[in-house]
Amino acid sequence: MSDLEATIVIGLVMVVGVLGTVVPFLPGVMLIWLAAVVYGFLVGFSPIGIAVLVVLTLLVAASVIKSVVVPRRAAEGHDVSRWSQLVAVLGAVVGFFVIPIVGVVIGALIGLFVAEYVHHREAGEAWGSTVAVAKGFGLSALIEIGIAVFMTAVWAAWALSVLG
Repeated sequence: MSDLEATIVIGLVMVVGVLGTVVPFLPGVMLIWLAAVVYGFLVGFSPIGIAVLVVLTLLVAASVIKSVVVPRRAAEGHDVSRWSQLVAVLGAVVGFFVIPIVGVVIGALIGLFVAEYVHHREAGEAWGSTVAVAKGFGLSALIEIGIAVFMTAVWAAWALSVLG
């Protein structure tokens, strides 16, 4: 496989990775990272390639940390109990199996609302908590898309240096 062919194939895989940050069931940033590693094996690991892989690895780590921190901060900022957060996770798991594609989000939000309602006995409070956490997940998703696009752009700079 020529360097151009490798670049085209890996570029297409990275597009799938970027889409995976939006579409459930498609892998996201991990696919982009893995594609970059495969690209290195196909075209060789130059010093630029090694630097790119270090940057991409740090971005994957940031993505994983962000996936936990941003929604949790939103929950804590609205005084959502840990019990409610656990019920939200269980709701996400159930939702995953009941409603394909969007069930994770719907299940998590329903689980959170129910747990917060049971905890506070106040629908307005439960709704406020649910909205706050939904905003946290939305912000997390936007950051994830940004990270995926940035990772792809960093790889593209490497690819341009390879194609010269």
